[in-house]
Amino acid sequence: MSGSTLQRHPFHLVDPSPWPIFGSLSALCTTIGAVMWMHSYVNGGFMFAFGFAGLLYTMAVWWRDIVKEATYEGHHTVAVQTGLRWGMILFIVSEIMFFFAFFWAFFHPSIAPGIDLGGIWPPKGIEVLSPWEVPLLNTLILLLSGASVTWAHHAILCGEKQQTVYALGVTIILAIIFTGLQGLEYVEAPFSISDGVYGCTFFLATGFHGFHVFVGTVFLTVCLFRQSFGHFTPSHHFGFEAAAWYWHFVDVVWLFLFVSIYWWGGQ
Repeated sequence: MSGSTLQRHPFHLVDPSPWPIFGSLSALCTTIGAVMWMHSYVNGGFMFAFGFAGLLYTMAVWWRDIVKEATYEGHHTVAVQTGLRWGMILFIVSEIMFFFAFFWAFFHPSIAPGIDLGGIWPPKGIEVLSPWEVPLLNTLILLLSGASVTWAHHAILCGEKQQTVYALGVTIILAIIFTGLQGLEYVEAPFSISDGVYGCTFFLATGFHGFHVFVGTVFLTVCLFRQSFGHFTPSHHFGFEAAAWYWHFVDVVWLFLFVSIYWWGGQ
């Protein structure tokens, strides 16, 4: 290799890519389409679906390129992986702030309920869900999934490919069961998102957590396929680490939701 083309640093200078601008335009189309759809404009639903499909396509091809750069082209050096780890940490910190806003919105009226709420919490007329039924079962399911994803991590570190596949499969099955039970809870809930501040904060907080569970499930499913193709090694598996960190974050947020909204907030 000539001196003019020899890379003298450990960092990855990415090639020009169309996906950032394509993803941005898809996000804009999705947002505008959602607003049009909610206000019953003609073709609003079509615009939303078109933009959302563009987002899904962008995610698929962009992550495909990153996997290729990391696994086959060798661009993810130790320095690059360190930067990616810090990026994932900062992303999780931003997610903590996101959920902090929902907890603040819940505790503000619940600690000192105003006269418009009758001075009591939960507000009069709200029949709350029992924390010791589906919520407790879902808590146990998520805790078990956290243990299984840790099992998968240790299996990768030990070079046990098949054990990792089994552990990831168990985690994904538990995640699907959790999502199904939460959907059942929503269907049978005696209140809706329109029932004042309680219904609004309950469904926003638990609903966005459910969305994060879905994202984490997709994340882990991708890791399952990558592991089946032998992409992860004991020293090079940041893609799985990021998924595991995200999943543990989802677990911890659910514990706070269970204690604050289901148990304490329903007393």
